[in-house]
Amino acid sequence: MDRITLKARAKVNIGLDITGVLENGYHLVDMIMQTLQLHDEVTIRKKRETGIEIRSNLRYLPVNENNIVYQAAKMMVDEFQIQDGLRFDIKKEIPVAAGMAGGSADAASTLIGINRMYQLSLSTQELCIRGLKLGADVPYCIQGGTMHATGIGEHLERITAMPDCFVVVVKPKASASTKIVYQKFDQLSQVIHPNMTQLLLQMEDKSLNGIAAAMGNVLEQVTIPMIPEIASIKEVLLKNGALNAMMSGSGPTVFGLYTDRTQADRAVAELSYIKDIQKACVTKFWNK
Repeated sequence: MDRITLKARAKVNIGLDITGVLENGYHLVDMIMQTLQLHDEVTIRKKRETGIEIRSNLRYLPVNENNIVYQAAKMMVDEFQIQDGLRFDIKKEIPVAAGMAGGSADAASTLIGINRMYQLSLSTQELCIRGLKLGADVPYCIQGGTMHATGIGEHLERITAMPDCFVVVVKPKASASTKIVYQKFDQLSQVIHPNMTQLLLQMEDKSLNGIAAAMGNVLEQVTIPMIPEIASIKEVLLKNGALNAMMSGSGPTVFGLYTDRTQADRAVAELSYIKDIQKACVTKFWNK
């Protein structure tokens, strides 16, 4: 196999809570994560020249060792003494620095792709062990679907899949630094936590209305004051028929759940006239 192309799927958090902080500064989380049909494409090619080469449709994306795809590839090349040069073409559709694990998804596809290309026979668990060295979201992105994550995000349990619906994804032009968001969270004097137990019960019942009502992201209390457009986007989504709308991850991407495609399209059309919006699209959930 000289070439392989994989879909690196975006994720959203249906629920996100922070339950503590470890001595090393890592935060303990309680999250429900869900992959979307929205995806990047990662194509891996063998090349005659040695070394790792990265190309992307985004000019501002780093194409050196600062790119997590490069780091994932280097890990595999070094461990398995791969002699071929490798070229990675990354077609980005997932917004960058958006709280949707776009970089982690690309790294996950890199590990999966090299494993297949060189018939390394690494199990999913073995890939996840390597992925965790790259980032807390990478093991989830390797597996995808609907999962309950605890610990620092590395303890993953597959749960009942999200009911089918339309998902409007909106990324404002502003970006949120995950590091700064968590630092500001640690400074909050009072925190309103989402009811993750109730959300998990609604997930088990496959109740889309119940899930929508129970959704919550504890980090909205930090990121919305930093990026007020998040609140404005939520308002537009709800006004156009969303069952609920919420920020994903540390932000600033917002998503809304819809049962009606016409309403979802209407929301995207209205948002397209707002100058502070980078991307607005309709997608759906994806499960294995």
